[in-house]
Amino acid sequence: MKYTNLGQTDIKISQICLGCMGFGRPNPNFLTWTEADEKTCEKVVARALELGINYFDTANVYTNGDSEIYLGKALRNLGVKREDVVIETKVFFNEGKLSKTAIMREIEGSLKRLNMDYVDVYMIHRFDYDHEIYETMSALHELVKAGKVRALGASAMYGYQFFNMQLCAERENLTKFSVMQNHYSLIYREDERDLIPVCRQFGTSIAPYSPLAGGHLAHTSWDGYSKRVNEDKVLRVKYDEFKEFDLKIIARVDEIAKNRGVNMAQIALAWHFAKGVDSPVLGAIKTEHLDDWVKSLEISLDESEIKYLEELYVPHKVVGAINKGGPERIERK
Repeated sequence: MKYTNLGQTDIKISQICLGCMGFGRPNPNFLTWTEADEKTCEKVVARALELGINYFDTANVYTNGDSEIYLGKALRNLGVKREDVVIETKVFFNEGKLSKTAIMREIEGSLKRLNMDYVDVYMIHRFDYDHEIYETMSALHELVKAGKVRALGASAMYGYQFFNMQLCAERENLTKFSVMQNHYSLIYREDERDLIPVCRQFGTSIAPYSPLAGGHLAHTSWDGYSKRVNEDKVLRVKYDEFKEFDLKIIARVDEIAKNRGVNMAQIALAWHFAKGVDSPVLGAIKTEHLDDWVKSLEISLDESEIKYLEELYVPHKVVGAINKGGPERIERK
């Protein structure tokens, strides 16, 4: 395993993050296509730790809170020292969104479910149009000062929104965000326009969700290869519109994978590392997936391969960031 610093902090994170959204019972708003019991989750966490993964991502709304409970319980059952892992959870898709009242309430709920005194990274799940940036940033800063949170993170939003939030923190001497969890893959590269450059400007780590586009970048076919792709309606909304264009890119991933004697997921992830991504977030409820993904760290794509993978990309509609006044459909990670 390889490690890097989380933003400009001294927190060391593995260059693969285990996404725990699938831990627990299905939540109709976030997860309808899979279910993992406590025993399965513990096996996955145990294998992740064996492979050197120390960075774990969850959220207050994943599987109705089961995700946080199962993750915390697995780490305790495995006898893991708290200081040896980096735990990240989120706030936004809850009553009050990113108001101070909501932030203070939701962190207590997350800590209780995780059975921990603090989280390493507290991430805002989306941008909140309903509350002032200063209210949000000052509330998050209070949690850092109180020792309940070590660092802050943000997820899918527009570049100008992230810039304004970082600028507010800088101007008011508040804690800035250290990591961005944005939607990014070979078949969704819209954040290269502004959000990623803003992150680079502030020295913010990039830890994208859906780095394999819900599995599309790991299979040559578009349909039928998993229960998720058959049943996950949100996955359809995210990707089906550009299927005609994206299948051409997927074919090139397959071609390079065959030339190198590896699998498609490993090539798709190797592209992330070639682009300077710090730690892609990969959801798993099967240990064999972790074994595959870790091998991607050993692959170094050359410039011609990167160009070959990228040159067919066409602009996509924005998926992830919420528009003011628009429908607040929960776009899952």
